[in-house]
Amino acid sequence: MTRTPIVAIAAMLFAGAVTADEMEYMPPVTHAATLEECSACHLAYPAGFLPPRSWTAIMATLDDHFGENAGLDAQTRAAIEAYLVANAGRDRSTGSAVVLRISDLPWFRHEHEEEVSRRAFEKAKSWANCSACHEAAEQGNFDDD
Repeated sequence: MTRTPIVAIAAMLFAGAVTADEMEYMPPVTHAATLEECSACHLAYPAGFLPPRSWTAIMATLDDHFGENAGLDAQTRAAIEAYLVANAGRDRSTGSAVVLRISDLPWFRHEHEEEVSRRAFEKAKSWANCSACHEAAEQGNFDDD
């Protein structure tokens, strides 16, 4: 048996998981500096949730990171940005606007705005609190069952 069919099947399965409309699984952050720095304040969001230009814009404005100063030394910032950009998702936008919030993406709105009850949102307090509803979010599992 050759390895080519096995490799092809594995690639298709991986690609399907990453690009699934429901985004129920997204490879979690594995980069040590990204995990340490980002998860100090919130879930270290999987890089695949945003396209490269979004991560670049976010990393360029860490001094005002959604109202907080998340500044880093230049070396750490560059390493985290390189990781996020290298593992970013496809840019599905059609315009020139750069999306800075995962919750502003059409797929996110589709998945959450009609399905999340007021009570669940009040418990989470923010769209950014993935772990409030997705208990295995840190492992990349965003299934809502």
